[in-house]
This record gives sequence, C-alpha cells and structure tokens, in this order.
Amino acid sequence: MPARVYRPSFRQLLLAAFLLISGLLAAASLGGLLTLERLAAQSRAAAQHAGELNAAVQHIGERRIEMERAARQFLVLEDPGLRQRFVDAASEAQTLLRQIEQQLPPPGAQALAWRARLALIRARLDQAPPRGAARLLEAELTADFRDLEALTAALAEQVRLASEARNAELQARLESGRARVGQQVLAAIVLALAASLAFGIWLTRPLRRLEQAIVDLGENRLDRSVDIRGPSDLRSLGRRLDWLRLRLSELDADKARFLRHVSHELKTPLAALREGVALLEDGVAGALSADQREIARILSQNTAALQRQIEDLLRFNAAAFEARQLQRRPTELAALIRGKVDEQRLQWQARQLLIEIDGGPLVADVDPDKLATALGNLLSNAIRFSPQRGGIRFLLSTQPGHIDIDICDQGPGIAASDRARIFEPFYRGERQPEDALRGSGIGLSIVQEYVAAHGGRIALLPSSLGAHFRITLLHASVA
Repeated sequence: MPARVYRPSFRQLLLAAFLLISGLLAAASLGGLLTLERLAAQSRAAAQHAGELNAAVQHIGERRIEMERAARQFLVLEDPGLRQRFVDAASEAQTLLRQIEQQLPPPGAQALAWRARLALIRARLDQAPPRGAARLLEAELTADFRDLEALTAALAEQVRLASEARNAELQARLESGRARVGQQVLAAIVLALAASLAFGIWLTRPLRRLEQAIVDLGENRLDRSVDIRGPSDLRSLGRRLDWLRLRLSELDADKARFLRHVSHELKTPLAALREGVALLEDGVAGALSADQREIARILSQNTAALQRQIEDLLRFNAAAFEARQLQRRPTELAALIRGKVDEQRLQWQARQLLIEIDGGPLVADVDPDKLATALGNLLSNAIRFSPQRGGIRFLLSTQPGHIDIDICDQGPGIAASDRARIFEPFYRGERQPEDALRGSGIGLSIVQEYVAAHGGRIALLPSSLGAHFRITLLHASVA
C-alpha cells in the first residue's frame, strides 16, 4: 500500500506563512534590541570607567597636596606624626596610581616618573639635613613637589586622552552596530516581502483555479475537468467541484433526453390532432355549422401555436447543446455581420430601415456559424421593434483583452421591469410590436448561450433611444 503523502491545509499554510514572516521580523527586532543593549552596556561601563579614572587622578592630586603640607611641616617641626602622615598619603597615592595603570593603555611614562619623583622626595626627607641646610632642602622639596604637580597634570591629561579614545572607539562601535541593525532589519523586510509574495502566489494560484472552475460551471462549460493543485482542503474542494460538474453534466444530458422524448411523444398525437382538425374544416366528416367552424378554427390556431412552442423548445435545447461544441477559426466580424444583414434584406427593406456597420475589419478566432446565429437573432429583434424609416447600428471595437460588438436600434427599448429577465428562456417582455407576430422568447436566450460558449457575455446597456446590446468576447484572440 503506497504511503500517504501529507499535504497541509490552506489554513495551516497561511498560519505557517504568518509565523515565518513574524519570526523574521521578530528575529530582526530582537537582534537589533540585543545589539543596542550591548552597546548601551558598553557605554555605561565606559562612563563609569572614565569617572573612576578622573576620581583617581583627582584623589592623587589631593594626596600630593597633603604630602607636600606634611613634608613642609615635618621639616620645620620634625614631628614623627607628620612624617607618618606623609607616608600614609604617599601610600594612598601609589595605590591610586596602580589602579590608574591597570586601566590605562601602556606605556605609563607619567606613572613611572611620578613614582621616581616620589621616591626622590622620600629620600630627601630621610636625610638629616646639616645645620643651615634646611632652607636648601625646603627649596629642593618645593621644586620636587612642583614637578610632581606637573606629572599629576600630565597623568590627568593622559587619562583624558584615554577617555576620549575609548569614547571614539565606542562611537565607532555604535555606528557599526547601528549599520548592522539597519542591515538586519532591511534583510528581514526583504525576506518577509519575498516570503509574502511567494506564499501569496502559491496560495492564490489554486484560488484562481477554483474561481475559474466556478465560472466554467456557471457558464455551463461542463467539458473542462476541475483539477486543483495546492493545499489539501483546496484539493478536496476541487474534487467536490469536479463531482458537481459531472452531476451537472448528467442532469443536463437527462434534461436534453427528456425534452427530446417528450417533444417526440407530443409531436405524434399533435400531428394527428392537426390532421383531424383540418379534415373537419374541409368538411370531410360533413358540413359544419358556423359555430362548429369557429370551434374548428380555434382548435387549428391552438394546435399550430402548440406545435410552434414544441419546435421552439427543441430549437432552444439544440442550441444549448451545440453551444458546447465550438469550431473556432479566424473570422472577419464585419463581413460576418454584413452576411446576416444581406440574409434579412427583405425584412429591413420592407420597413425602409437604415443599417450601419462601423468599425473593422476585425478578425477574431470564433465559431462563425454560432456567432452569426447570435448576431442574426439580435438583428431580427432590432428589425421587428424598429419603427418605419428607423436606423440600426453595429459598432465593432477592440479593448484591452476583449472585443466589443454593439447593436443599437431606435425602437421602444426594453421596459425597466423586463431588464432583469430579458435573457431568460421563453420570457417575452411587455413591449411588443403591434404589427408583428409575438415572439417565442428564446431568441435572446440562444444569443446568450452562444456568446457564453465563446467565453464572453452579452449585456443590455442603458440607452435613451431604443435598445442597446453589447457582446463582449473575452477569450477571442484578435488576428
């Protein structure tokens, strides 16, 4: 037994597309957020680092002042406590200097010089100055502390330059991160658009096929099988539509058989009935009184009307069947119209009508016989409803993707109450010509069948004078 292939449904694919696009955008957003958070953390760390270095340099400056004060007082008072204050301040300054060295890039020339100068000051304090030499030692210490102050300022400048370098590096990272986030967002948008387009095309293609299949069923093109490829639920819907197509074909065939059988069964007794009425009217069974002759005349008229209705029914059924069997070939439409006009010359000349054919030459791939029948029915209606010395106009035009054939007359037009049902079989409108026989009501229905078989449509357009019909051939290729 072959393994069953899993096919996701339309809803599952739609959900997967939504999740994929949302995931792409969410990944780009999350990546950008993490990058910005990392850069913000680096910025905070750099600011804290710069603050610590500046504070350390400031404290070294304060310890230098404290050391100078203690050293000067020690030279004057020779108090061991003052000497200890100098040592403590020097020790704190060296600790701060080591912290600065750990956080500054090498080389630390200022730190080395600072230590060397501090060692020299400590050595001078350790010496016992001879009498009269205290002033000389004080002058030397003053010069040493002045140098130490300059070294502290140089150290502060080094810290400032290092902070600026870190800030510049951080700024470069920020720009790089911003550019990278922009690229990620742009790439995510492009991928999301590409995924949306791909899923849109993939998912709408079977929907368009379903739409076309429904149009084919509505236009009675039942010879085209319905084969929908795509998600599982749309495939299942396609199979149901194909089943519906087959059922409609069977029902259509059953209807045609029923009409043929019923019409055949009706024609035989109807012929016998007409023959019997004719024999009565001819007096074969004996002379008829005036009342009997009137009754025979009524019977003759009604049997003739019944026979015409049966023949119209057969003609409409035959037209509906033949509409599915087109034999297309390149046909010049203006010549086709002129041929139908010539065929009905006696009818329109009897009413002294003027017939115009505008547009063309226009060659299209159509079934000339069936399209000619449709045009002939429209022309026959226009002649019947046109007043004496009126006009009928045919207009051929090409539009993007289709061909239009307009037929206009100057008759009474179509009543508003009849417009919705004018193409229904055997429907006859309320406006009928007084000097002509009442129509059967199938002429426009046959026109609609033949036009729909060509993949087109016929419409009744608004008109201030007479009736205006337009045949639109959507699928007729133009030569």
